[in-house]
Amino acid sequence: MKLFYTFLIITFLFIFLPIFYSLINPGNLSYLFDPEVFSAFKTTILAGVLATLIALILSIPTSYILAREEFKFKNFVESILDLPMAIPHTVIGVILLSFIYGFDITKELLGKYIVDNFYGIVLVYLFVGLPFMLNSLKDGFLAIDEELEYVSRTLGASRIETFLRVSLPLVKNNIITGSILCFARGISEVGAILIIAYYPKTVPVLILERFNNFGLEASKPIAVAMIILSLIIFAILRRYK
Repeated sequence: MKLFYTFLIITFLFIFLPIFYSLINPGNLSYLFDPEVFSAFKTTILAGVLATLIALILSIPTSYILAREEFKFKNFVESILDLPMAIPHTVIGVILLSFIYGFDITKELLGKYIVDNFYGIVLVYLFVGLPFMLNSLKDGFLAIDEELEYVSRTLGASRIETFLRVSLPLVKNNIITGSILCFARGISEVGAILIIAYYPKTVPVLILERFNNFGLEASKPIAVAMIILSLIIFAILRRYK
């Protein structure tokens, strides 16, 4: 087991040291007081919250069906729902933009609201974050003893009443975990955002732009601020996991 601890230490240091070094050497923090930086954080957080709320609304009934029901092509459906986790980021941007511009009706109705628009950011965040919400909630519903639901229904509660009063409260922690993971995955996205909605700028896009135009010193303080936000998110996640 001592050998295993050696691997644990190596793995921990591999992740910890670059993060710790960045935190204690954040660079010129005056870059953070740029109005463009504040706007980028505002856009990133608001889009992340909106995408997470939409994902939650879609995922609660969907994940319950996936956890409780058997139906034809279920494995195929689950595979498709998980696919955004495996698709390269830039490919996600290409396929979403291709779909929007692929039909006259979608181009006319959605194009002006999605391309280089706040709602394009929300769309991308939703697409990449939805599988994390779905899987978290599905795991929660699968962990519930179905006997609890059967007892509720034998006592006269309808299936929807049982769902709302028995099942849903029992997956509270999964809802919180799924929401945090969905939010975190969304706000970290950059590849698809560059293709769909370069403007308004999100924090990862701004970091990339500052690095390309002005170098490491201009991008590092913003990156450190993003690390701190991520640490807060995952501290909350560990609390409810």
